[in-house]
Amino acid sequence: MTISLSRRALMVGGLLLAAAFPAMAQDKPVLRFSAVFSEQDIRAEMMNLLTSQVAEAATIETYLGGNLFKQGTELVALQRGNLEMGNIAPQDVSNQIPAWSVLTSAYLFRDAAHLRAFFDSEVGAEFKQMAEDQLGIHILGPTYFGARQVGLRGDKKISTPADMAGIKLRMPGGDAWQFLGTALGANPTPMAYAEVYTGLQTGAIDGQDNPLPNVENMKFYEVMDQIVLTSHLVGYDLLVISKTAWDAMSPEQQEAFQAAADVAIDFSQEEHLKREAELVERFKSAGLDVYEPDLEAFRSHAQQMYLDSDLASDWPEGVVDRINGL
Repeated sequence: MTISLSRRALMVGGLLLAAAFPAMAQDKPVLRFSAVFSEQDIRAEMMNLLTSQVAEAATIETYLGGNLFKQGTELVALQRGNLEMGNIAPQDVSNQIPAWSVLTSAYLFRDAAHLRAFFDSEVGAEFKQMAEDQLGIHILGPTYFGARQVGLRGDKKISTPADMAGIKLRMPGGDAWQFLGTALGANPTPMAYAEVYTGLQTGAIDGQDNPLPNVENMKFYEVMDQIVLTSHLVGYDLLVISKTAWDAMSPEQQEAFQAAADVAIDFSQEEHLKREAELVERFKSAGLDVYEPDLEAFRSHAQQMYLDSDLASDWPEGVVDRINGL
């Protein structure tokens, strides 16, 4: 899914908002937005774009780097009325709505386009309605930030999950992350993020999994020999607005605000995909072997492990098949 942002698109968005919000020009609502990403993040540019598009209708005050609310606390702040907008991890939603845990499982989404297709679909609307009814938040859309890939020491070629047997793969702590490592066929090893470089360097671990921008930022590529493009987890958060703030808008205002959010999310997704493509070429030129394994073998193995586990007990009947079919 490639989206080109034109001056015309931005102009159309501005006209929509100007038409929808004339009565609010004198008394603009203030929408406080909180996120843990930094000012250097592409999603910070996304929020600058959204803020400029809705400037005549609403004032968005942006707080980044967890300066207003710490990671994991934004959702509760929205529910308590202490925040109007946020960039919320789907894992935080699943902590309160167990059915949402399916949206954090391996290989559910094939890529960024499939992720967007889900949230625009009938089944996606059902999950968004769950969040609105049970948590009091309205989801404007998913903010893609990169797919997680496996990076390894050594030259053993990986084609299927069976090839991952015995590989000590660093995964974040927590049962869900450790299960993900097992679903990839590896021997998951919990280790602090800050220790991964040394762990790879000394051989304490054989590999790690992260989106490619993280591999660059932490210089993991210096102590790895290959990157297996497993794309096992499509990384995304949720751009949300409180139901209270959303319901204060008329249907026309909601339509205009959603259109502006779509433009901003499209921009962010396009920039992230462009960055990932650039990094694949950069890592290849740095001497790493970068290749794609048998993705269908990984997908079918991982999804079956999830479906056979207790994690799937709260998932709506047939939901994985419905999402796979999009």
